[in-house]
Amino acid sequence: MITFFKKGASTIYAVDADHILSDSEIEKFTWLLDGAKPLKKKVLEGTFVGPRREMITPWSTNAVEITQNMGISGILRIEEFAVAKEDDPAFDKMLQRVYHKLDGDTFKITKTPEEIVHIDNIEEYNVKEGLALNPEEIEYLKQLAKKLGRPLTDSEVFGFSQVNSEHCRHKIFNGKFIIDGEEKPLSLFKMIKKTSQENPNGLVSAYKDNVAFVKGPRIEQFAPRNPEKPDFFEVKEIDTVISLKAETHNFPTTVEPFNGAATGSGGEIRDRLGGGRASLPLAGTAVYMTSYPRTAAERKWELCTMPPRPWLYQTPEEILIKASNGASDFGNKFGQPLICGSLLTFEHEEDGNQFAYDKVIMLAGGVGFANKRDAIKGTPKPHQEVVLMGGDNYRIGMGGGAVSSVNTGQYDNSIELNAVQRANPEMQKRVSNVIRALSEADSNPIVSIHDHGAGGHLNALSELVEETGGKINISALPVGDPTLSLKEIIGNESQERMGMVVEKKDIDHIRQIADRERAPFYVVGETTGDDRFVFEDKGGVRPIDLGMKDMFGSSPVTVMTDVTAPHHFADVQYSTENLNDYVETVLQLEGVACKDWLTNKVDRSITGKIARQQCQGEIQLPLSDCGVVALDFTGTKGIATSIGHAPQAALISPEAGSVLSIAEALTNIVGANLKDQLKSVSLSANWMWPCRNTGEDAALYSAVKACSEFACALGINIPTGKDSLSMTQKYGDKKVLAPGTVIISAAGEVADVKKTVSPVMQNRNSRFFYIDFSGDAMNLGGSAFAQSLGALGATSPTVKSADYFARAFNAVQALVAKSMLLAAHDVSAGGLVTTLLEMAFANTKGGIEISTDNFSERDLIKILFAENPALVIQVADKKIDRVVAALNKAQVSFVELGAPSAERSLTINHDGNEYMLFIDHLRDVWMESSYLLDTKQSGEACAKLRFLNYKKQPIRYILPKGFTGKAADLGITGFSHKPSGIKAAIIREKGVNGDREMAYSLYYAGFDVKDVHMTDLMSGRETLDDVNMIVFCGGFSNSDVLGSAKGWAGGFLWNETAKATLERFYKRTDTLSLGICNGCQVMIELNLINPEHAKRTKMLHNDSHKFESQFLGLTIPKNNSVMFGSLSGSRLGIWVAHGEGKFYLPESADKYNIVAQYSYKTYPANPNGSPRAVAGIASADGRHLAMMPHLERAIFPWQCGFYPESHRADEVTPWIEAFVNARKWIEKNKK
Repeated sequence: MITFFKKGASTIYAVDADHILSDSEIEKFTWLLDGAKPLKKKVLEGTFVGPRREMITPWSTNAVEITQNMGISGILRIEEFAVAKEDDPAFDKMLQRVYHKLDGDTFKITKTPEEIVHIDNIEEYNVKEGLALNPEEIEYLKQLAKKLGRPLTDSEVFGFSQVNSEHCRHKIFNGKFIIDGEEKPLSLFKMIKKTSQENPNGLVSAYKDNVAFVKGPRIEQFAPRNPEKPDFFEVKEIDTVISLKAETHNFPTTVEPFNGAATGSGGEIRDRLGGGRASLPLAGTAVYMTSYPRTAAERKWELCTMPPRPWLYQTPEEILIKASNGASDFGNKFGQPLICGSLLTFEHEEDGNQFAYDKVIMLAGGVGFANKRDAIKGTPKPHQEVVLMGGDNYRIGMGGGAVSSVNTGQYDNSIELNAVQRANPEMQKRVSNVIRALSEADSNPIVSIHDHGAGGHLNALSELVEETGGKINISALPVGDPTLSLKEIIGNESQERMGMVVEKKDIDHIRQIADRERAPFYVVGETTGDDRFVFEDKGGVRPIDLGMKDMFGSSPVTVMTDVTAPHHFADVQYSTENLNDYVETVLQLEGVACKDWLTNKVDRSITGKIARQQCQGEIQLPLSDCGVVALDFTGTKGIATSIGHAPQAALISPEAGSVLSIAEALTNIVGANLKDQLKSVSLSANWMWPCRNTGEDAALYSAVKACSEFACALGINIPTGKDSLSMTQKYGDKKVLAPGTVIISAAGEVADVKKTVSPVMQNRNSRFFYIDFSGDAMNLGGSAFAQSLGALGATSPTVKSADYFARAFNAVQALVAKSMLLAAHDVSAGGLVTTLLEMAFANTKGGIEISTDNFSERDLIKILFAENPALVIQVADKKIDRVVAALNKAQVSFVELGAPSAERSLTINHDGNEYMLFIDHLRDVWMESSYLLDTKQSGEACAKLRFLNYKKQPIRYILPKGFTGKAADLGITGFSHKPSGIKAAIIREKGVNGDREMAYSLYYAGFDVKDVHMTDLMSGRETLDDVNMIVFCGGFSNSDVLGSAKGWAGGFLWNETAKATLERFYKRTDTLSLGICNGCQVMIELNLINPEHAKRTKMLHNDSHKFESQFLGLTIPKNNSVMFGSLSGSRLGIWVAHGEGKFYLPESADKYNIVAQYSYKTYPANPNGSPRAVAGIASADGRHLAMMPHLERAIFPWQCGFYPESHRADEVTPWIEAFVNARKWIEKNKK
């Protein structure tokens, strides 16, 4: 029965229940829906935009769970509908539909579950369902049916197609290549494996798991003692392995960009969760490659290329915005920072071919770690339990593995849309918390673990039980859609699910943790020992009953036969007279231009372990190409990661493209203090290629061979990767090929994260040097410069000697380890001129003057725009002799360029001529493409304000008087301590993801810190009676559904036990409380700061109506708060990361105890539009504080996006003083 609620003039909520709502339930819904009024009408006429009736949204899933926590039972579904003003409104055809009537049948689906179908004609079924089976596989299935003496079921044929799809089994990479009539001696996969065989270095696990593991350092694990109940955090040392993984989600992102990219990010995170016997993700990366977005008319490079195509699903601009929104949203809500990435837009027509990323590339990658003891999966034994954690089954992602294996546009829209998934990151976070708890325990009960990705239960569970066989009870699988057939239950790709094998004796313990974390937990089967794979329903019905060998098949080796057909492209035509125009055009290419539109919406600080992310300098511009994350809060040992690609060069020379991709990843990571220099690095290679087009298979073979040989010669390995080899987009009989692309992700252990070198120049007495890593002549082929002129070029650069490259890399590494460099920035997209400009962009003063006299190349355009691998370093005058001596000793080629200048320009002296490029003007040119894309996500007004103000709002520090930067001067005894007796508790709800860094901030300041979940408070397991301080942590409780913290607050307001516990805590006079971000929102929603006010404070959406992530300035006015009183008058840098951070303060200003204000009143430095730039308020007595920025992510200088160079040696920032103040107050006032 559906009850409608109306909020304002434009929103309708439809609440579907199994009963008529009572008056008390309607009262609760009115509060939950922010004052929405129940409608007496059972039928609403008009035009409405809402979700497709057959797909329950993740929003609904979260909303229903909120009602359960509020004591409302029997709610089936809640959805939100927008009232449209026009009859034919705009809407997202992938996810929504238009309704002209809402009534009791709005969610009704007349479809009934289909019966098991026995397949007599496999060829026909293959075409009908889009299973992408090849003739050999069809013949294999026919013979299998003959052997079994019965027709195969639809589930068995479907299952075989998913488990054995190109996407899952990589048949081309394991196949045989015959090029120009000659059979090649090695498969692609064997060539990649060769790198690890020749250079095992620190490899622990490669090619046999979801991730690669490399030996890591010994670190300090900070975790609660007993995760099944509220307990205190402790520090213990563990040995680690480092994980590396990168995954592409190209087809789903092309079809439905938001969910395609979101589930791509989620799937890659699950890959790392499922490594070994459990591993933990730390930080993510992302790459987006599309055709030109055509954001503004008359852009030169777009006019001299292919005309727009009749896009199959979305325009490139829509894909860029929605895909990056989806990937960012998943990471933000799950709690994984995105600290490194890349963007490329490209189209080119020449040589009789059209090349463009019409089938887009969306790569999600990342790094993490595991306890060394968990690096290798256990071997399941008979009669162990198969466990599933995560969400329900829906008709989602059916056949995604198979459909991803063919060209987009090959099937009709219904098949391709049916293969798209939906994302619920908050659910995945709950599952992740359980896995985290098991991995942190002294004894990990997980035998084996596998994520649910392509192929759903079929692929995940079959791999879990592959060595023993297994029997799965279908009725134990959670079903969110009662119309699903058995095939759909078994094969759907609903996300956020993990499968595990565990001993029966451990079930109750794991279930206890899962219940506490609100992670759905199901025992769905057992290992059998009979080498059969069986799905059995009630009554003994078996839609799948096959031997394990039969399931995985033994189809013939794929044979790829091709001829070498190199492309021939015209050389680039140019004139030095047009230098200024060239610079401006290159700086506007999306691949070169500012990526602020990407970084300003993605969390880059969550975990509190980020030592290097994209944004640098006093105005925080995205300039860093290397991400660095600490492995623990001591801020020493960590992981560095970077990305490299060169698809334009690969069109000219596949071999050069591979070499340049590796070279770029390595020149990007060389500024991190790697433990063993180049030997520390391992690579992931992700291959995207338009196979089965003439010449492309041969090009792929050449590219993989060059990649393997270069890595082998460098002495490094490629222990992981993925392939997506159907990168062709079809438009009827016409097709557009994506350029053959390899994306290299590099990762390595860092000895000291604090030594990472910044790309931002310092205005000090110093010199700039150009270090050549290439050894090749400067060539413009494949460069951004060539692309800006609508060309590719005839010859691309390469690296002439791997031995020389390694020498140059290690020579720079030695300089980094000894802190000999002021700044360093790689030369890649846009060439040397872009590198030098970017080094100056993040400052407000100073410029650079260089001379080209020391280059052997005399063509100024080649000097400035060639993308030969290289590095520009800045060296203080007093260290120049030592740096020069070290480079000469290593026989590394370098050129002295010039020095910083007082004038705000890049001055270039060449052959007696002086060229002056004005930095501030070109910075705006570089920012323009970001602004144009930002208008589509932040709105025209906010995007314009950002464009106008970004350079006017530098971060300025005023440190508190007497602040020394030394921890001991604040009474801090070290990174770990014995129990102090001063107890604090972090409070978290499902979806909260900022709990660990907050707990550590309290612990480091001297508290004993207890981990408390809302389930502890609601069940009465935790009373808070022994605790003097509570902190509501940041995150996305209930995914911010129905308003940030609304559902969290509902758990307190409508659960009598939790409500009484909270009231009792706040009645005491010896208590303190703090709410950060989501925690601030829940404190405001519960009216805990100013209960005496007649008009209540509220938290509203940011003015930009999007998530805002930034390191910015905060001013602490004079105040009497316990935590911030001693910081009065300070101006400090701090992280913000929120979507609903605008304070609504209806009382007069004098009624509020304002304790924190953004240092600038206008956007973006005031990220949400709060009046008077308010960032935090306290209770009148100063004991209770609510603020949006994250001080817990800025207690150490290495965590800060910008910190004064004069205080570089500080051990702590002033923010830790706030926590110390709290501890001292409790010591004095505790009763």
